Amino acid sequence: MTQSEKRTAVVLGAGGLVGAAWETGILRGLADAGTDLAGADLVVGSSAGAVVGAQLAAGAPGLDELYERQLSGAASEPAARLGLPLVLRYAVAVLTARTPEAYGRRIGALALGARTVGEAERRETVARRLGPALDWPARRLLVTAVDALSGELVAYGADSGVPLPDAVTASCAIPGLWPPATIDGRRWIDGGIHSTANAHLAAGYDRVVVIAPTAQGNKVVLSPARQGAALAATGARVEVITPDAASRKAIGRNPLDPALRAAAARAGCAQAARHAEAVAAVWSG
Repeated sequence: MTQSEKRTAVVLGAGGLVGAAWETGILRGLADAGTDLAGADLVVGSSAGAVVGAQLAAGAPGLDELYERQLSGAASEPAARLGLPLVLRYAVAVLTARTPEAYGRRIGALALGARTVGEAERRETVARRLGPALDWPARRLLVTAVDALSGELVAYGADSGVPLPDAVTASCAIPGLWPPATIDGRRWIDGGIHSTANAHLAAGYDRVVVIAPTAQGNKVVLSPARQGAALAATGARVEVITPDAASRKAIGRNPLDPALRAAAARAGCAQAARHAEAVAAVWSG
């Protein structure tokens, strides 16, 4: 296989509005350092990463504008928060599950029984986030979601026949906070429930960069680092980027608070400089 035939993939993980801002900052910082990941052959997006991934793959409105939007301070939606009772229910689901699918079923049941805003209202919010990136791009994009009944992961692409805003709305359907999204008669919840990055979907690609606002894993949800290591074990060149101490401080304790976006974006852009050499080696190796 020649250098030109080696395929590249970018994986963008879950992490709320603030995590999306941090991802945008990382992408902007890497581009400033000379490695623009927008040319990837594959973009995988989960939850917040689905929004950023759709915009990155579409090339619209462009990385510079996406970054500036994070710094504007304008909040297109109110802050939200996962309350302690909901967090505890997530924890119980982890403790009583043995597989990601079992965990997905338990969390799916929680989501199906929760009182939330309506599906149409939620879809409108997500569509506003996407901006002009409302159609599937020519570049290959996979958007993850989890079946609320079976707990199984799906990766929507352009060939799925599902409108992009619907797929991204499903991927961003945080259980207990936002309504499961209905697609083809089935209910779907946040793609980050299966894993916070879903980097395994980049299997078969030669050069992979994983950008994941949520670094942690547990006994059923694999961490981005473990998924990256599994890809590397197959011969891929992989760089996994998760928040450093400064970025974790900027992201704060509520990744759903739009007021934290600017600080997170700036922290991501600054952190990118420390990964630039490693990412360039992966991307050109």
